[in-house]
Amino acid sequence: MIKVDVQQIKLRFGIIGNNAGLNRAIDVALQVAPTDLSVLITGESGVGKETFPQIIHQNSPRKHGQYIAVNCGAIPEGTIDSELFGHEKGSFTGALSDRKGYFEVADGGTIFLDEVGELPTSTQARLLRVLETGEFIRVGSSKVQKTNVRIVAATNVNLLQAVSEGKFREDLFYRLSTVPIQVPPLRERGDDIILLFRKFASDCAEKYRMPAVRLEEDARQLMLSYRWPGNVRELKNVTERISVIEESREISATVLRLYLPDMNMEKFPVLVKQEPDQKVFNSEREILYQVLFDMKKDVNDLKKLVHDIMGGKMPVNVQEEPVTYSHPIHAVQSAPTIQEVEEVKEEEPISLEDAEKEMIRKALEKNNGRRKYAAADLKISERTLYRKIKEYNLE
Repeated sequence: MIKVDVQQIKLRFGIIGNNAGLNRAIDVALQVAPTDLSVLITGESGVGKETFPQIIHQNSPRKHGQYIAVNCGAIPEGTIDSELFGHEKGSFTGALSDRKGYFEVADGGTIFLDEVGELPTSTQARLLRVLETGEFIRVGSSKVQKTNVRIVAATNVNLLQAVSEGKFREDLFYRLSTVPIQVPPLRERGDDIILLFRKFASDCAEKYRMPAVRLEEDARQLMLSYRWPGNVRELKNVTERISVIEESREISATVLRLYLPDMNMEKFPVLVKQEPDQKVFNSEREILYQVLFDMKKDVNDLKKLVHDIMGGKMPVNVQEEPVTYSHPIHAVQSAPTIQEVEEVKEEEPISLEDAEKEMIRKALEKNNGRRKYAAADLKISERTLYRKIKEYNLE
């Protein structure tokens, strides 16, 4: 049975669903709200983690104080300390006056640190000090200041794995996760998927003054079997698109499939799943090494082409497998001249920095300047990409 308090919170914050895991998360948030314990909210992107810090704040003695939500992944690494802790005039270029940080402004209130796993190591150390002593120092100052702030953090990454990889401080992890709250993914919430679809369809119908779309039985089953990698955010997006685009208000499984990326790859080429043998890069260095390796292989292939055409008269040091062609003329027509190969040999070796700059430039061009998608292609964080863009003047 759902607790009365939990049901009231759902009505107040517009939370839809009766899943046991969701109810448990709300109940824990209510139980911990009156305390000053730090809370770490975990769950996949799009599950609605941002609602829980508001539940905690509004049901705490701090509800009349400031509530500040900070997206740690959206603030550039060079300015995040200033944003959180403030700075003194003249402490860095552009610091034209003193500035209060969020921890100073939110004194007596609550700070929600979203994507806390993206914090730089230096900022993690400062945050740990605030959690342990309530003290902080503005950038460019030596004066210690006190703050009384409740911290609620959220992340969609495995922080324990980040700790083992040296990307997140272990002591900070345990300080933040005094009370953990796990928000379940949409695919584990069963019939909540249908309830959410009805709510989003009703909202869309009211907004655009049209009848609400309804699911036929086969579409309902498809909804329940789909994995929803984007969770509630993806479901809302799909529902709104169907409501606006489809003329019929009765939606079949055939129609629904057109709006589910994993089931209609040709219409959504950007979202095609990664092939099993596709290389996954874990760092920028691995990307650069792969680029240089591919360049070296291309040069050796050119040398081998000329070597074959000249009948073996041009000595080259090649270890790759022999290159074969369906017809000899194809190789002759596409082969470079000896002068072109010699020019390739005599070029200055490309630096890691140049290779990195070129990779970033191509990723930005491919994604029409959208940094979020360029960073995903490069397997690096948005903050790292932002820093590299500034470093190589690729604005």
